[in-house]
Amino acid sequence: MDTPAAAVDAQGPLLTFDKREHRAMPDISTVPRIRFLTTLDFPPFEFLDAEGRLSGFNIDLARELCDTLEIQAKCQIQALPFDELQAALENRTGDAVIAGIGVTAALREKFDFSRPYLQLPARFLASKKTAGEAITPMKLASARIGVVRDTAHQAMLKAYFPNVTPQLYDDRAAMLKALKAGEVDTVFGEGLALAFWSASGEADNCCAFRGGPFYSGDFLGEGMTIMTRSGEPLTAAFDHGLLELARKGILNELFVKYFPPGLF
Repeated sequence: MDTPAAAVDAQGPLLTFDKREHRAMPDISTVPRIRFLTTLDFPPFEFLDAEGRLSGFNIDLARELCDTLEIQAKCQIQALPFDELQAALENRTGDAVIAGIGVTAALREKFDFSRPYLQLPARFLASKKTAGEAITPMKLASARIGVVRDTAHQAMLKAYFPNVTPQLYDDRAAMLKALKAGEVDTVFGEGLALAFWSASGEADNCCAFRGGPFYSGDFLGEGMTIMTRSGEPLTAAFDHGLLELARKGILNELFVKYFPPGLF
């Protein structure tokens, strides 16, 4: 199990690719089409821009992969409701899902996954008056901490800071309402969601991150991957493409384009 210090010192959101690594490019010349399946409602990963065009980090990543693998003519991107993605992949409506589906043992029995390319951290978000305080077991033990009940973040908080007795909330909206109202000093949750809320008008400049990001494969999963049907060459092709994008700095450029400064 990770320790708090190990979590803070993790390599960061963009999972590292050894630039000396070699990933052979499989032969996908016989693959007639590569249709990426995604969603519309998970910004900044997938969303419709002001002109109604499909945009986002994952959308640009899919297009960059097609360019790098020199298969632009075969590539298509289609948006579906999130709960239809797995069935669409199974029935061959699409060929690869790039939509932040969490990797589980059950899914691994049915599908293949590319290597992870991004992981989302957990963060503490605090009222401005306490945002500068250190994140230590002693400091947190005396603080009023909010977390959503029955989530990975509740389990992670308990494992890393067992002396904390948090205030539990049924959902993120209730937790953030309590933070803004001063009913708790700090909340613990998914860093990206907390970043966008704190920058929104709803937060009214009430809050700021406290301490650094926390990463944990045990609690937060392997990270963002591309899901494909089992036994097909696309996973190896995507692994090759992701390595090339990392080597060229394109993966980092996409990250800088879509994610708020200070999130990680």
